[in-house]
Amino acid sequence: MEAYYFSEQPYPGAWESDIESLRVTLPNRHCDPHVAADLINARLDEWELCDRVGINIMINEHHSSATCLSPSNTITLAMLARRTTNVRLLGLGFPIANRPDPVRLAEEIAYIDCVTRGRLDIGFSKAAPYEISPANSNPARFMDRFWDTHDLVLKALTVQDGPFNWESEFHHFRQVNIWPRPYQQPRPPVWIPAGSIASAREVGQRGHTLAMFLSGLNARKLKDAYCEGARAAGRPEPGPEKFAYMGIVAVGETREEGRSRADRIMGYLRTTSIVSDCFMNPPGYMPPAGNVMWMKRNQTRGRAGDHFPVTKRDGTILKVGSGRDWTGEIPMDDLIDANIVFAGDADDVHHQITEFSDRIGGIGTVLMMGHGGDLSHEDAMTSIRLFGERVLPRLKTYAPPDIAEAV
Repeated sequence: MEAYYFSEQPYPGAWESDIESLRVTLPNRHCDPHVAADLINARLDEWELCDRVGINIMINEHHSSATCLSPSNTITLAMLARRTTNVRLLGLGFPIANRPDPVRLAEEIAYIDCVTRGRLDIGFSKAAPYEISPANSNPARFMDRFWDTHDLVLKALTVQDGPFNWESEFHHFRQVNIWPRPYQQPRPPVWIPAGSIASAREVGQRGHTLAMFLSGLNARKLKDAYCEGARAAGRPEPGPEKFAYMGIVAVGETREEGRSRADRIMGYLRTTSIVSDCFMNPPGYMPPAGNVMWMKRNQTRGRAGDHFPVTKRDGTILKVGSGRDWTGEIPMDDLIDANIVFAGDADDVHHQITEFSDRIGGIGTVLMMGHGGDLSHEDAMTSIRLFGERVLPRLKTYAPPDIAEAV
């Protein structure tokens, strides 16, 4: 099993006051650039430590948000391309339906892949609904534009006898002929996150790596849908290497220390959905079935639990709130049991991750949200060292079960 370390690079000072939204409408006067500089450089230091201890790196981007200081995957990836030498770099993901120039994105991907000499993984994401307005995007037929952009970027990365023209409903480009070509041939591996059955099935049809975020044991349903899609497309039966799962991961010298760190990282879930309702579901962004589901649940916000309830192994559904009350009074034991959190000492974390993988039929990658909320830089660095020295070596020798062998 492989591991990727992730932080959304939050600005925790912004949510100390009682504000309506941490995204879109929060004036940037709440951002002290000196504090932002410290936070950004602390994350870069953590990623450099990951390179030294062998943990791959995952980064993302968001916009107009105090919960994420990264405005561009490619900027961060370009810095890490030269500041790391050993591990793979994953951008998960590029919000391609909001990008006005997909060909430029393909050029940047190829360039970074050459700088890393083939250590780049690329991820394409739908983009958060609140980003539709600041991106000046049309939410109608958003996924149609997403897949059209996906096809254009991949063709630009792989065609070697160009130039070619691209004329579609959403994009018009002439003389597409990127230089340089990607270092990895025919292109870097592609990852796509999915939280619904329909999306997972389509990712399976395309044969990309499926990333599942905070879905707990419901990840098995996403895996099954992915496999259905792969079979329908005539693809080989996917192995564990096609599946990645993200949970909150914190390691301590003791069980108590690791759990305390996880509770600080949980600030991510307590703040990520503090968004004004008017930006949460732009007309046309969600498919009709998704809107029906939300209406039946009277749910308009939140991340984990959007498509599946947060469920313990015994079937108990955990009641989650929204915004700062996302976890309410849920004990850490229950969050660990629901596979939202993997935390404790090194033995605890190794056992929790491998047991989860066994129960859902095998994952090839754990995406570890190892920093979030107001976790200190020092605590993040210690957790990285402990994971790299005491957990990762054992995960690398762990053999995930075949899908059919899941408990």
